[in-house]
Amino acid sequence: MLTTILVILVVLIAALLIYAATRPDSFTVSRATSINASPEAIFPMINDFRRWSLWSPYEKLDPEMKRTFSGNDSGKGAAYAWHSGGKAGIGRMEITNSVPSSLIALKLDFEKPFKANNTVDFILTPSGNATAVSWAMHGRYPFIAKLMGVFMNFDRLVGKDFEVGLANLKNAAEK
Repeated sequence: MLTTILVILVVLIAALLIYAATRPDSFTVSRATSINASPEAIFPMINDFRRWSLWSPYEKLDPEMKRTFSGNDSGKGAAYAWHSGGKAGIGRMEITNSVPSSLIALKLDFEKPFKANNTVDFILTPSGNATAVSWAMHGRYPFIAKLMGVFMNFDRLVGKDFEVGLANLKNAAEK
């Protein structure tokens, strides 16, 4: 009886590992909204890390978080690092491309709670009197993340933060 239970357990674990291995090697999480403001009004709020406190949901995760700004004040070469003993973890972002009023691309590196190197794009597209704003994160999906993804929905988890951030950005830009 014990042998049968162990064999079934081993088969189930093997099936789980095989299933996880078949998941994609990369991911994209993306959300979008329409903001009743011009791209020129929205762009500086994203292009300058010092202004992220107006809208980013991650800024409120840890009131004790230590922030360091380096490089340019805004645009390509601007960098922002954070160190938190709480939920925000430890990481760094740097703007790698900045096209006025249309695109901000970031290199995003996490050290804790887990190591990850991702890219982030904000795309602003005029749409009548409004602006369509999309926020997307792209990255590799290593095996451990694939395995965790069997039990939790990464798109829903991160996407919820993006939705809150875009709603905050909308509120700040429309004032």
